[in-house]
Amino acid sequence: QVQLVESGGGLVQPGGSLRLSCVASGSIFRINAMGWYRQAPGKQRELVARITGSGRTNYLDSVKGRFTISRDNAKNTVYLQMNSLKPEDTAVYYCNIDTTSRGYWGQGTQVTVSS
Repeated sequence: QVQLVESGGGLVQPGGSLRLSCVASGSIFRINAMGWYRQAPGKQRELVARITGSGRTNYLDSVKGRFTISRDNAKNTVYLQMNSLKPEDTAVYYCNIDTTSRGYWGQGTQVTVSS
């Protein structure tokens, strides 16, 4: 079994920062891409940022220049540094990994940006 545990969400004022972490554990042979998705109430889940095994990244247009995704392969961990947060970034953020066999999802962590 593979488990993903996310942390780092919370309530922050507009303009503030948060750092999300996601640790993968269990029977993992190799992790290929790792990513963060988000889902706001009444909206579809959307890809926020993704990083490949070689370190190539891509971002949702609305977060470019504010969010940075990174990974620590030795720790099977992916991070999302979120700066200059806006109310429209409010959502449940989900971690996703692609392994050699299948993809896995975390349980989600709430991020609320409000004054």
